[in-house]
Amino acid sequence: MNVVELAQDRVRLTVEVPSADIKHAVEHAGTDLAERTKVPGFRAGKVPMPVLVRKLGKERIYTEAIETHIGGWLRAAVASKRLRPVSEPKFDYELPASTDADWSFSAEFNLQPQPELADWSKLEVGRAEAEIPEGLVEHELDVLRSSVAQLAPVEGRPVQAGDTLLVDFVSGPDEESRDQVIELGAGKLTPELEQGLIGAEAGESREILFSLTDGSSSAVTVTVKEIMEKELPPLDDELARAASEFETLDELRSDIERRLQDQVDAERDIAFREAAVDALVDASNVEVHPVLVEERARLLLANLVSSLERRGMNLDLYLQLTGQEAGQLVEQVRVEARRSIARELVLEVAADKLKIEISDNEIEELVREQSGAAGEDADELVAEIWRQGRQEELREDMRMSAALDRICEEVKPIPLAQAEAREQIWTPGKEKPTSATKLWTPGSEETQ
Repeated sequence: MNVVELAQDRVRLTVEVPSADIKHAVEHAGTDLAERTKVPGFRAGKVPMPVLVRKLGKERIYTEAIETHIGGWLRAAVASKRLRPVSEPKFDYELPASTDADWSFSAEFNLQPQPELADWSKLEVGRAEAEIPEGLVEHELDVLRSSVAQLAPVEGRPVQAGDTLLVDFVSGPDEESRDQVIELGAGKLTPELEQGLIGAEAGESREILFSLTDGSSSAVTVTVKEIMEKELPPLDDELARAASEFETLDELRSDIERRLQDQVDAERDIAFREAAVDALVDASNVEVHPVLVEERARLLLANLVSSLERRGMNLDLYLQLTGQEAGQLVEQVRVEARRSIARELVLEVAADKLKIEISDNEIEELVREQSGAAGEDADELVAEIWRQGRQEELREDMRMSAALDRICEEVKPIPLAQAEAREQIWTPGKEKPTSATKLWTPGSEETQ
């Protein structure tokens, strides 16, 4: 595989295709053509290859094979080289002479321009104090009590705040979600839905309206099938023994404080890393090509839909329950897509500038660490990653992570309150669209 720079941000990529892949493509094309070709004496799809060749000609079959597979071969090659095409490829090739030899083709296309990085050592980035928020330890103890609480059926009263309900959602003939367990006050439902269920009786159905941003409204019918409430155990040593490995409540409380401090430290560090790379993106005035934004946005939306389907919910019902419109969600995803690509761009350039290299041994070491945490066989996982060619993707992610380490070491931390105060000072062009972006690390693409 060879990359030649033709002009600024335009390249020619030459791709080598193994003979086995050519043979597979020709066989696949033959099967497809046999389905569409009528040959006297043979049923559709049952035409032998020699007969098909006599009927259509070898060139027709090979043309079908290349045209239906060349896009996939190019995408795989582009991914392995970590290139970012932003234009339709211009292919150049001659048809293979046979399936017995390797074959090559070339493609020309425009690339996403690489940004000119600002001097990150001059950037000031807000960093929070790693303190456990007041009341959080007591909150965690309450959560622990709630986790071991017994759910008891409620009779003789309607729904109250804090109840756990078994409900059906119906928003149309083909849009329903049955037997959903929801907890009021858990923050997973819209305020309209939470408020609309208060006072409902078991067996009652209510149509609850949602206000949309365009001034219109939508509705979902919720049937309360069962009302339950939690019976919380007392906060004492017996709770500690029942819900943990500790003998006393004091020991449990100390462990919670330690774990919360570790969590606060980790979240503070993640937030600082995110803020550092975002500051570099903004200082470098990174512009992401719209083609890349749309590609990434489609991927993020597909991930969201798959996540919803795994939970037994479709996108329309999700939009109604969260009080969003489709266009509003799409724009949020576009914002997240643009920001995530911009972060990757600056970190790739930073890794090149810092001459960061990741060895095969370092990749293997990381994979083995992750396999141990996941309970997988390390040797099998390493072999599978190399067999699939995914080691280059991991290498680039590790390069970006190492680059971000250096950036975080060299920017100037300032108190978070000072950084937030600066954000409140408006200057033309300073606005940044809000997004539902989760905490980000290099290589992360899923949205929630």
